[in-house]
Amino acid sequence: MSYTVTLIPGDGIGPEVVKSAQRCVEATGVDIVWEIFDVGEIALRKYGKLFQEGVFESIEKNKVALKGPIITPVGKGYRSLNVTLRQRFDLYTCLRPAKSYEGIPSARQDVDIILFRENTEDLYKGVEFEVNASETKEIIEFLNTHTDNEIREDSAISIKPISLFGSKRVIKFAFEYARKNKRKSVSCVHKANIMKYTDGLFLKTFYEIAEDYPDVEASDYIVDNLSMQLIRNPQKFDCLVLPNLYGDIISDLCAGLIGGLGVAPGANLSEDMGLFEPVHGAAPKYAGKNKVNPMATILSACLMLRFLGEDKCAQILEEAVSLIVKEGKYVTYDLKTHLRRSHC
Repeated sequence: MSYTVTLIPGDGIGPEVVKSAQRCVEATGVDIVWEIFDVGEIALRKYGKLFQEGVFESIEKNKVALKGPIITPVGKGYRSLNVTLRQRFDLYTCLRPAKSYEGIPSARQDVDIILFRENTEDLYKGVEFEVNASETKEIIEFLNTHTDNEIREDSAISIKPISLFGSKRVIKFAFEYARKNKRKSVSCVHKANIMKYTDGLFLKTFYEIAEDYPDVEASDYIVDNLSMQLIRNPQKFDCLVLPNLYGDIISDLCAGLIGGLGVAPGANLSEDMGLFEPVHGAAPKYAGKNKVNPMATILSACLMLRFLGEDKCAQILEEAVSLIVKEGKYVTYDLKTHLRRSHC
């Protein structure tokens, strides 16, 4: 069977790691036609806009895309284009596996966790009000009048929306995945002891949905306690479902346990569409040096193959990566354990 996939090389090291993943996918024998588009700074330089013409239509048509990292400015400029893509196509679940592979220098060798991050709400909704803006002053005045909390006049304001609709679908996605893939448990991560209405809604919804899955163990953890538990006992966790911001932070923590962002894949999913990308950023200072580890992008391509129903080929590719890493002969500098020791 032939598939058409939208390919977005991205910025910085993106084109290099995406090319490696593309070659690996083609080596499995899966017949893929790639529709290649620029997004991000490279598109801005070429076309004067952040998205090459036709990229949205391509993703909408193909329902699957493989994407490299895109540069997002910190504290200025345009908002994250990664978030824009997720929200435009309502890719409401971000699936991020954290799995130990023998041969990777890491804090632990007993990690096998799947994170399900809600992708469209929470603070990533991007509803913010700048300090001293007239709208901000109106909000502060309203809050100071109608609540017991006093907000300082020189505050900026961010809104944290968590809906029943958004919570239900990502939590249900996590339980369905756990059941289908014979995972033993799903844990809800929250801060409902403080944010009783937003995180509280997420937690309440979690246990309501858990009743429909008696074959999957359900539990919950306050996010700060979870962070400590993950360091001490990561093997006790199986699947985690989290609101957007916690999901972003905890997925990086889990990546740290298994060797870093260079080995952390990701998938942004809805019922019928998937956008697959590494968790790491564009690292522009390494662009063109052909030295950055492409493993996260290759494993993201494995997730893509599973999404396409090519499970056997996905398994072959993942096992090949695992064997190469275990051997330690043909790996990037960050996985050369003897080099790491000599530089200590």
